[in-house]
Amino acid sequence: MTAQTDAFEALEALLGARFTRATADRNLHGQSESHFAPMPPDAVVYPQTTQEVSQIARICSQAGLPMIGWGAGTSLEGHAIAPRGGVTVDFNQMNKVLEIVPEDMVATLQPGITREALNTELRATGLFFPVDPGANASLGGMASTRASGTTAVRYGTMRANVLGLEVVLADGRIIRTGTRAPKSATGYDLTALFVGSEGTLGLITELTVKLHGQPEAIRAAVCAFETFEGAVNAVIATIQSGIPMARIEFVDRASAAYFNKATQAGWPDAPHLMLEFHGTDAGVAEQAQRFSEIATDFGGLGFRWAEKTEDRTALWAMRHNAYRSALQAYPGRDPITTDICVPISRLAEAVEETAAEIAASGVPGPIVGHVGDGNFHALLLPRTGDAVEWEKAQVLAANMAERALRLGGTVSGEHGIGMGKMKYMAREHGDGWAVMSAIKAALDPDGVMNPGKLVPGN
Repeated sequence: MTAQTDAFEALEALLGARFTRATADRNLHGQSESHFAPMPPDAVVYPQTTQEVSQIARICSQAGLPMIGWGAGTSLEGHAIAPRGGVTVDFNQMNKVLEIVPEDMVATLQPGITREALNTELRATGLFFPVDPGANASLGGMASTRASGTTAVRYGTMRANVLGLEVVLADGRIIRTGTRAPKSATGYDLTALFVGSEGTLGLITELTVKLHGQPEAIRAAVCAFETFEGAVNAVIATIQSGIPMARIEFVDRASAAYFNKATQAGWPDAPHLMLEFHGTDAGVAEQAQRFSEIATDFGGLGFRWAEKTEDRTALWAMRHNAYRSALQAYPGRDPITTDICVPISRLAEAVEETAAEIAASGVPGPIVGHVGDGNFHALLLPRTGDAVEWEKAQVLAANMAERALRLGGTVSGEHGIGMGKMKYMAREHGDGWAVMSAIKAALDPDGVMNPGKLVPGN
């Protein structure tokens, strides 16, 4: 019998029906929302406790079997597919809120709970968890990829909102990082190390996250602009003016047209900013007035306000569905998602150069973004089976990454590296990338934790 066979028998003995090698389960966990071909694992397990995850890790490590963590499967750079086979550890049965401490504004939870489910649990407390990547992602996956989204300009990314973790290492050891205290000065920041490590250092089995008070007043709006440049420059002026925007999102003319087609939104044929203000009634009114003055200076064409909760929900659902709206507008195309982030002072330059290059290529590529923190995306849409358009789209994506680095930015503001962007890591991090690899080797000497992702030689 092989080591793999022995491991599979041990996993089945441990988990019973929660161990599976069924083709349907394996295929499901070999797919992603990225452009990579399906890469299924050899088996899938569904743990229910940290102790089970620890035993799974010991069994797999002894057999040299790769382990790939799985949350909701919404990652965009191939993070959770299995290029080297192995065992996918699906956390959807570890999906509970373990404790909420309103006085400390923290919650402790299992990694499989989604952000929407967590906020449903928090409704009676007057608190909420603000990180909103759009997809109803799991908190474990969001921590692993250091996710952010539409609210990061105000509330920060997962890095700012995870206080502590419980992690199972490759050899089965269980460690805890961080505390509930607001700050600490006791050694290496292991929490920050694991947040964003994309499952290459260990499997997150518990998180303690920071909560925020529900704002007294919320106002959302859409503002059209005469020009692309005017909208982007309004964002820059707003951030530099210190207006505490809760959300400030850019959508280009093409994206606005897709929204109209998908939802009959009735937006003008123009680029738009989508906005949200949080605070007291007086504070929100002041923020809105200050932004209105800036928008007017840069060619803003007036506001459409979403005052009611259901109207705000519909507005942000439309933004979160930008990806699917574009696919519906362009059937028969293979999407390539992009993600770069630049210093706010270089935002206009980055967006304008990107838009001009996409327009010249002939490949559709609507641009949207969390531009309040310098992060934007183009959804490149080459025709399925068209090798020429596919190559053009790959060049556009590569040029966006190179542009971000040239302007002092990063090749990923929120999607992460996975398999898709490893080729840029040496340029962005220099010898720091080798240091990451050394950390990986120290914690996972046999390279079984999500191999083929993030670091060299993995």
